[in-house]
Amino acid sequence: MTQTDYKNNIKILNAWAKAYYVDDAPLATDEEYDKLYHDVLAYEVAYPQAIAEDSPTKRVGGVVREEFSKATHIKRMWSMEDVFSPTEVEEWLGRIRKNVGESVYFCEPKFDGASMNLLYEEGKLIRAITRGDGVVGEEVTDNVRTIKSVPLTIAYEGRIEIRGEVVIRKDDFEAINAERLSNGEALFANPRNAAAGSLRQLDSAITAKRRLVFYPWGLGENSLPQTLLSQKMAVIHGWGFQKPPYTQECRTIEEIEDFYQMLIAKRDEIPMMMDGMVLKVDEIATQEELGYTVKYPKWMCAYKFPAIEKVTTINAITLQVGRTGVVTPVAEIEPVNIEGAMVARATLHNFDEIERKGIRIGDKVIIIRSGDVIPKIIKVLEERRTGTEQPVLRPTHCPTCGCELLDEGTLIKCQNLHCSDRVINSIIHFAKKGCMNIDGLGSKIVEQLVNEKIINDILDLYFITPEALATLEGFKTKKIDNLLNAIQTTIGTPLHRLINAMGIEHIGEVASYALATEFGLGITEVTREQIISIDGIGEEMANSLLEFMRVNRDFVGLLFKTIQPTVEQKIHAQENPFKDKTVVLTGTMSVSRGEVKERLESLGAKVSGSVSKKTDFLIYGEDAGSKLTKAQSLGVKTLTEEVMRGMMD
Repeated sequence: MTQTDYKNNIKILNAWAKAYYVDDAPLATDEEYDKLYHDVLAYEVAYPQAIAEDSPTKRVGGVVREEFSKATHIKRMWSMEDVFSPTEVEEWLGRIRKNVGESVYFCEPKFDGASMNLLYEEGKLIRAITRGDGVVGEEVTDNVRTIKSVPLTIAYEGRIEIRGEVVIRKDDFEAINAERLSNGEALFANPRNAAAGSLRQLDSAITAKRRLVFYPWGLGENSLPQTLLSQKMAVIHGWGFQKPPYTQECRTIEEIEDFYQMLIAKRDEIPMMMDGMVLKVDEIATQEELGYTVKYPKWMCAYKFPAIEKVTTINAITLQVGRTGVVTPVAEIEPVNIEGAMVARATLHNFDEIERKGIRIGDKVIIIRSGDVIPKIIKVLEERRTGTEQPVLRPTHCPTCGCELLDEGTLIKCQNLHCSDRVINSIIHFAKKGCMNIDGLGSKIVEQLVNEKIINDILDLYFITPEALATLEGFKTKKIDNLLNAIQTTIGTPLHRLINAMGIEHIGEVASYALATEFGLGITEVTREQIISIDGIGEEMANSLLEFMRVNRDFVGLLFKTIQPTVEQKIHAQENPFKDKTVVLTGTMSVSRGEVKERLESLGAKVSGSVSKKTDFLIYGEDAGSKLTKAQSLGVKTLTEEVMRGMMD
């Protein structure tokens, strides 16, 4: 690749990224993007002195700070005056008319996020500063560089401060909280907190994972010649910044109110949290004439949406058992109307959250519709307690099947594979690739088989008759034969696959292999001391395995008798570069990754599915994706398939 090719490829990658992240109109597949990205990355590794300022590789993150430094805005970042009703809007408009006469107002949504000031000089992003106190904020440039909707370069040679809001889309917020819940971490209260917390990560690689979005809403220092704010913002959007979903020029209170009501009506379908609408005098000269109070500009205000926080009473706590067996507490509340919807239940996530918030049955609480969708309790009004409130006790037995629960602190789980609330998911996991790999047994067919009472657990799969399947819609002779043959081919499967397929909490493929080769079919009778003596298996995994076997020992015995798994022998590998090393595979290789995995395991390697700082080698083939990028950012040694084979010889 020549330098000209390199620069052209960067332009292509940035155009593709803008189309995907800003315009929501993709121009290339992920595969095409990843291939070109790694071509660019390879060039930069070979010629580090030639790395372009706007290269997409600069967005990966990986800069780790001990603390954030303070930085000063060139021009102050002001707060806004809040108004809450048409009457208050009319009063604000009256003050404008009294001072400067009739004006045109530039109106747009007010996103609920973290305010940010971007400084560009000579077309390059120089600094990103949080709002702070409006004069001084925290410098978070390394983190902001990871945000795909922030251009690293713009077509403007002067100095300019571009102000805006860093937000997280509602679906991404829920995904982040779901991940934090599974990791036992404290949940973010709302998307605004999630955005602010993501910006303040000392490790920019964490920020890069959070899918932050930047929406510009104004300017600080600048010398753009346009006379209207709306015109200046159009220029900024032309540089590649995200546009808000709706904007409107308004002249009267009626037009303002119509646009405001339209935004409220669109509130649920707009992917970002909004808490109001911003009104700004559009003409720059008029803004300057109006000036500022001590706190805020006289030429702009925030017309806030109706409050969606309500006070209600917790009448009871009920329990839901998810398909993985996790028991989730749900607050049954006194029904309350929020934006026209009667809300009678609120999620509590887990019992640690109940303890942290001090929730009791009978408490008066404040609830919100987080993400405008899911009602959540944000505060207990302890001062309103009467003494009749009852503590919430952690459950010890499953509310569905009555079996004793596994209490891991943050998560409380039902381990019973026969529990009706987790049967379907346990069968789907059992059949998937990497477990029993039953071709043709997808989630829809599993649900159909369970709902029609043809199977009640994973063991029943091996006793399905052709006659039973023939009664189901869509099952013809060939489909029936193919499914039954796929099930029967799993007879004699390696023991570690069967252990992995059981869906034991915290026991994945690597741990399953270690357990299978160490204990064989005797895994049902092992002790805690025997389990934790295995390298890489700790107390949490041991406790989960022991509890699972205690509840399901007889059932596992029937599985072993029916499936007759092949018991693998423990490999005593001779010394080689891969023995006792943690290895991750990615990309397309000359043979299947399964074959490569088996060869590495025969050499004593532990083959993992994810890259971390503990990974010793990442081995990659063609079209390697994000795992290669992450490994390079963490400093993990990377090997091509050819180099790997050379090390095996």
